[in-house]
Amino acid sequence: MTALYRRAVAAFGPEVPGLLGFLALVLLVFGVAAPRFLTGANFGSVAFQLPELGLLTLAMLMPIISGGFNLAIIYTANMAGLTLAYVLNQYGGVDAGIWPFIVGTVLALGVGALSGAVMGAVIAYIGAHPILVSLAMMIFLRGLGEFLTKGGDISGFPQWMAVLGHGTVWGIPVPLILFLACAVVWHIILNRTRHGFSVRMVGSNIRAAAYSGIHTKRTLVLIYTLSGVMCAVAGILMLSRFNSVRVGHGEALLLVTVLACFLGGVDPFGGFGRVLPVVIALIVLQVLSSGLNLLGANQHLSTAVWGLFLVGVMILRWGAERLSERKKRS
Repeated sequence: MTALYRRAVAAFGPEVPGLLGFLALVLLVFGVAAPRFLTGANFGSVAFQLPELGLLTLAMLMPIISGGFNLAIIYTANMAGLTLAYVLNQYGGVDAGIWPFIVGTVLALGVGALSGAVMGAVIAYIGAHPILVSLAMMIFLRGLGEFLTKGGDISGFPQWMAVLGHGTVWGIPVPLILFLACAVVWHIILNRTRHGFSVRMVGSNIRAAAYSGIHTKRTLVLIYTLSGVMCAVAGILMLSRFNSVRVGHGEALLLVTVLACFLGGVDPFGGFGRVLPVVIALIVLQVLSSGLNLLGANQHLSTAVWGLFLVGVMILRWGAERLSERKKRS
């Protein structure tokens, strides 16, 4: 049993048992406090709400592991959604067929990739700080989006697109399937490919990575390109869920993606992070938000609780590091 536990920890991370235990505690507390919490309807609602935040968190994950940051994830997603919306409106709007959707999706993914590639190139070849570069891209995309939409919404899409945002397959929400598929792809990239190894090396020590033969500049460009692609997937999902696109959709989720990464054990200084603990952290945050809503708490209270979570995680990490140092000394 001990050997199996050690293998599981080595494969999925030491954070997983603690996160699962905390998730069980949250379920127990809210299950007692809110009668409607442990119901299929509530868990179905959580399953539909989680993927949007989850995809954006995956977009944030790889830059943070590399020691960087991507503040432009929300507006990259919005611009990708606007790209798809424009193509659909040009080819029939509510009467658009599958081919305009495919073309628009490819273009939306291209917009996300281009946004990320530009950021990655500036960070890699000019040496600018990732926060400043992504902040500049965020401001640019926001201004461009507001200029193109004049600050309004774009709506009027085919009815069949609702399946992507609200449909189910064998009772499982389609958005959740999409998110889990993307999470598996991210896990494979980070743990089974040369690029994933390079991401961690760059995050640990970029100079040592360069001396060891890793093409750090190319790695950085690819990191932010993939982040942009994941943003585009999130933007397409948001379009299908809300049946509209507006610059600023999901603004409140930016800092929550960072919280989910840190709660999932990602090192804020780069070099370490796994997908599974982050996914569990996302479930914890979404379940916590759902429980507070059922108790009648204000939505802003959920945001405040998430902020306290981040402070608590930092304190716990500090305590764990001190305890580990004492054990080594003794």
